Amino acid sequence: MFEQTNQLGISHILTYLITGIPFFIGTLLIGKRSDFFQNLGLDKSIFKGFLFALICTLPMYIGFSAIFEFNPSIKPDAILIGVVSAGFFEELYFRGFLFGLPFRHSKLGFILSVLFGALYFGFLHLYQSNDFIELTGIFLITFLGGILFAWVYAEWNFNIWIPIFLHMLMNLAWEIFSVSDNALGGIYSNVFRFLTVGLVIILTILYKKRNGLKLSVNKNTFLLLKTNQTA
Repeated sequence: MFEQTNQLGISHILTYLITGIPFFIGTLLIGKRSDFFQNLGLDKSIFKGFLFALICTLPMYIGFSAIFEFNPSIKPDAILIGVVSAGFFEELYFRGFLFGLPFRHSKLGFILSVLFGALYFGFLHLYQSNDFIELTGIFLITFLGGILFAWVYAEWNFNIWIPIFLHMLMNLAWEIFSVSDNALGGIYSNVFRFLTVGLVIILTILYKKRNGLKLSVNKNTFLLLKTNQTA
């Protein structure tokens, strides 16, 4: 693909699009064509997704700016590949399709719906190191991240823009401050990352309580569903 475009970032996006053809076809086969965007969570508020993600990732930007140096040599390709492509397509495929469709349209509960996509998501990042201990850390952090993104997707009424912008902004902070060359990072970077994770969980729970809504992931939806999620 790079040979045709001579642009690494654009080639990466085109590769994601081609790879996603089976996902798009599968989504179309599950429901009506008019439900395509709804089934992937793309019909929800983009502004709400961005605002929530921006608030939650503030600890990373504030903390990283105080500890790490700004990367003045960051290239557009790095943003297109590590931020735009990774955030949009990985959330669309792993959370919107691999997790969202089973959880919303079958009897599978949260754990059974999220497990395959989270495992695959974790394994997908193992190219980042050759050290066994570091690989274990990379797998765990991305595996648990996959579960978190799926959870927040479900709790925000299947608004895929929530995990998309969370993923994008978290990756962007990692890139512009040259935090680490892999997803694991170090002690200081993870302190601020876990503050962001804490904000994601706390603000989501507060949002549900304030609006009188029950958590979508609960004891009745954890393993198997009595009724399909039809949000």
